[in-house]
Amino acid sequence: MAKPGFCAERALLKQGVWPVAGIDEAGRGPIAGPVAAAAVILNPARVPRGLNDSKLLSPEERERLYENIMAHALSVSVCFASPAEIDAINIRQAALAAMRRAVHALGLAPRHLLIDGDDLPSDLPVPGEAIIKGDGLVSSIAAASIVAKVTRDRMMRSLCSVYPVYRFSEHFGYATKAHLAAVAAHGPCPIHRLSFSPFSLRAQAPICT
Repeated sequence: MAKPGFCAERALLKQGVWPVAGIDEAGRGPIAGPVAAAAVILNPARVPRGLNDSKLLSPEERERLYENIMAHALSVSVCFASPAEIDAINIRQAALAAMRRAVHALGLAPRHLLIDGDDLPSDLPVPGEAIIKGDGLVSSIAAASIVAKVTRDRMMRSLCSVYPVYRFSEHFGYATKAHLAAVAAHGPCPIHRLSFSPFSLRAQAPICT
């Protein structure tokens, strides 16, 4: 299987359109925790080898590539949408909001955006294009997917010490059997997404604090 390339960015660079940022998110599917979005402007002279959709990489590969990206990228930002925001505006809108925040948080202002998916956030400061399965096609988007995933996983590990009964460090908020069993035993905690099943199917679910 072909891995992401730097062709889209290099074509824009040749047209004089630079910097170019790749944007992706992590954490749409879990029933707990925030959704994270990353924006990455890679250094054309130091594009890390082995970039790929973060879901196709081992945890060790993601960590190695994360460190490489953070060491050599021209600019990186990560922003979040909280579980409460997800419940208020839905996961799609929350993910787009996190992406928009990540763009604005970059230390180097981009001139063009390459965004994973089939949707663009509103009110972007510069032109952008949505690329379906872009994290498997475009190096900058793949880099953003890795940064978002690693950052969110680290956050969920730290939250495990706050809410240890849910064992977030093992499943990162996804609806595993062990996670659902903990919810059944203890109810949801403040970082659970109450608009998601199984919480949306409960009436007046108690909150475990």
